[in-house]
Amino acid sequence: MKIYPRRLTPALQKEIKKTRIVVLTGMRQVGKTTLMRDTFNKIQSTNKIFLDLTNPLNQKIFEEKNYDNIIANLESLGVQTRKRLFVFLDEVQVMPEIVKSIKYLHDHYDIKFFLTGSSSFYLKNLFPESLSGRKVIYELFPLDFQEYLVFKDKPKNQVTRFSNIAKGKNTIVYEMYKAHYQNYLMYGGFPAVVLERDVTRKRQILEDIFKSYFEKDVKTLSDFKNISKLRDLILVLANRVGSKIDVSKIASEIGTARETIYSYLSFLENTYFISLLSPFSKSINGEVRGAKKVYFCDCGLLNYIANVPEGILFENSVFLNLRKYGSLNYYARYKGAELDFILNKQIGFEAKIKAGNFDMNKLTRMCSGLDLREYYLVVKVFADISKAILAQDL
Repeated sequence: MKIYPRRLTPALQKEIKKTRIVVLTGMRQVGKTTLMRDTFNKIQSTNKIFLDLTNPLNQKIFEEKNYDNIIANLESLGVQTRKRLFVFLDEVQVMPEIVKSIKYLHDHYDIKFFLTGSSSFYLKNLFPESLSGRKVIYELFPLDFQEYLVFKDKPKNQVTRFSNIAKGKNTIVYEMYKAHYQNYLMYGGFPAVVLERDVTRKRQILEDIFKSYFEKDVKTLSDFKNISKLRDLILVLANRVGSKIDVSKIASEIGTARETIYSYLSFLENTYFISLLSPFSKSINGEVRGAKKVYFCDCGLLNYIANVPEGILFENSVFLNLRKYGSLNYYARYKGAELDFILNKQIGFEAKIKAGNFDMNKLTRMCSGLDLREYYLVVKVFADISKAILAQDL
């Protein structure tokens, strides 16, 4: 099977030479195991082992009250513990008690650990402060559009300065990638979906991912008594993508308590199903309200769950492709104009399928009032405007 590089590939390979514990987390089926396997294969040493902790036999290796006995168990698998050993453990969230033994083995033996887990909700509780300084956490998401193009064997050089992206756009390249971007909007960036050519099969895979989320993450990582209410919340949120969340209104609509909605939102965010975007403010001026906006982890999954308008799907895609550049907020005046995204509290972005000079003038006025010197329209349809960026170029 061909292994495609991910955005995190170089960072993980640099970790091979470091001593700290590496944790790779993210939603199911985003490619964590494949990425770790690739890292495993890049290690020159033969003194390495890859264990899937969903296998009860592999779990047994670490089920020792005396952690020194784990060393003998590992050596029985053909590795040496008297010299540097690389241990890869997949799906650590199924065995929470393993963290204590990992800490002990890391501190007392020359063992380099690479771990994967499918939920920051769980992993943040799983790794105590005692591991502070000993670990680094990487988050893996569904493919952004540039990674998507790599998986389609259509890579293009990515420019990182937004001013250069805006200047460099042209209609020829736009036409070359237009169909790919439309496909990305419709079916999203889960690797298995991207690599599948049959449209019916793509939809089946998205259905399987949604079912798997409920069967594995929700049922095993939460203690929710009524997951049908969680399902109802997901359906409500799918139709509110890009909008501010009114928890009281949603609680009334679903028929449950506000506190329950808050706990559901926290779970959905920390298992990577949704992202919640906070409002931007340089100061407390009474004009900005604290409500958060919601975006989904993947456009394909969003499209599977609800038949949302193209504009909403596009805005969700812009969010997914902007977040790799840093932290995002939105801005909204009380009962007034809004700005879709502010990156790193410095650069403004407004998502528009089609845009003209009117949109550019409006954005300029908004960003000038916020003292944002850099700002851009992010468009789906080619626009010959100096500060317009094609979404397919992000």
